[in-house]
This record gives sequence, structure tokens and C-alpha cells, in this order.
Amino acid sequence: MDAAAQDPTAKARQLQSQWYGEPLGTLFRRLIDDLGLNQARLATVLGLSAPMLSQLMSGQRAKIGNPAVVQRVQALQELAAEVARGDVSAADATSRMEEIRRTAGGSVLGNTSQTASSGTSQTPVKRVVREIQALLRSVSDAADIIDASNALAPTHPELAEFLRVYGAGRTSDAVKHYEAHQS
Repeated sequence: MDAAAQDPTAKARQLQSQWYGEPLGTLFRRLIDDLGLNQARLATVLGLSAPMLSQLMSGQRAKIGNPAVVQRVQALQELAAEVARGDVSAADATSRMEEIRRTAGGSVLGNTSQTASSGTSQTPVKRVVREIQALLRSVSDAADIIDASNALAPTHPELAEFLRVYGAGRTSDAVKHYEAHQS
């Protein structure tokens, strides 16, 4: 029996790596460093309690149960990348984090006009894509979604592609897919 099977924390971190690309402790520490946050502020922006954030970071809990929180994590990752590239100033990042806290994960229809008028970089199409991704990723991990996609491919290739692109792919690829299939 391997160590991950014996140690619940190691197993949780392994699952986090499958679901989120890396253990949440690593991901959250990077966001804290890149965006100049502390754990309490990160918890607030994500819409999590401080104890829940701590449990996710330490591997006591494996999964983020709320799709809106997953979407906020993705939005913060993109914001951190923009800050690292110098595309967004520290002051703008602070206001963007407040916008993420207030709007990420809300109704697609209810927030698209607000997104367009608020000056954030997230387009209505990207919001729709992120919500689809968050929903799929809240019910299954990427490995299971790929398995389902492979099982569907021989008889339902379009549905298999949808699952693969939105459930396990990058947001930019899903946006391209979405735009290509709009009539």
C-alpha cells in the first residue's frame, strides 16, 4: 500500500493535484505571495471561512465544494498572472479582487452586463465558459471527465469534445470552442 493510500492528508493533496493542477496549499500560497494577501484576505475574496481555507491548504479537506469558489480561484490565478506580467498595477489588482469577491460565481445572465460595464477584463463569453467549467469540475475531477469523454468519443464525438475541453481543458481553449459553436 503506498503512502498516499495510508495518509489521508497525502491522499487529499493527491486529489487536489488531479482536480486543481496542484495541491491547494501550494496554489493558495502562490496567490497570497503574488497578490500581496494574507490568509484572511484570501479567504474573504474567495468567499470561504478562514478555517475552511486552512483545512484546504493543509490537506484536511480535499475538494472545494462550491463552484463559485472554484471560479474565484481561477479568476485570482488569472489576475496574479496579469500582475506578474505587469499588465495590472497593485492598485488595480486590489479593486479587481473586490470585483472577483462580489461577482465571480454569480448568475451568468445576471452578471454579464455588470461585467461589461465594470471595466474588468472578463468578457461575458469568458464568464459563461468559467461557469460551465466550474460546474463540471465541481461534480467530477479531470481524470474522470477525460475517462467519460473517451467512453463517449466513438458514439458521441461532439459531446466527448465538450467534456474534454470544458471539464479538463484550459479556459482559453474552452472560450475558442464556445465562440466556434455560436451561431
